[in-house]
Amino acid sequence: MEQQETISRDLFFSGLVAEHQEMVVNTCYRFVFNREDAEDLAQEVFIEVHRSLDRFREESKLSTWIYRIAVTKSLDHLRRQKRKKRFSSIKRLIGAEEDPAASIAAPERENPADALADKERVTVLKNALDSLPDNQKTAFLLSKQDGYSNQEIADILQTSVPAVESLIHRAKKNLQTRLQRYYETGG
Repeated sequence: MEQQETISRDLFFSGLVAEHQEMVVNTCYRFVFNREDAEDLAQEVFIEVHRSLDRFREESKLSTWIYRIAVTKSLDHLRRQKRKKRFSSIKRLIGAEEDPAASIAAPERENPADALADKERVTVLKNALDSLPDNQKTAFLLSKQDGYSNQEIADILQTSVPAVESLIHRAKKNLQTRLQRYYETGG
């Protein structure tokens, strides 16, 4: 009997992963802008889902719960990256220099000028998004990139709809200010 329950749970979980994997990877990617990191984070999300499935209380939809875990894992990853960058800066200050060629990515396009312009636009937008407080960034990405309604975002963030509206509004204003400042000063 116990073996049947284990097989049944494993089949359920396999179906769950198959159904939600693309959404989880895409969600993570929108935060970290790196496919490999997003796929690694998706694995962490499903490990957490598997570990916590028996504690799921059905207060929200299962997909909302999984999405919340994906957002949390992505934000945690970004916080770890920021700590690593600070540590890396300290290492450079004391003379432990990294290989500068390691940070140069191969061009993805035929025309180097177009590739550089695209990379610059992505970097400018990523930096502007990264400068937002986590709650604003999350609400903005859920709304504008993932197309979630304000009610769905409120469920994911465990807050009210007016709070979500406020977060999105402030995110737009902050992004507009940062991007306008960047383009007016020429970088």
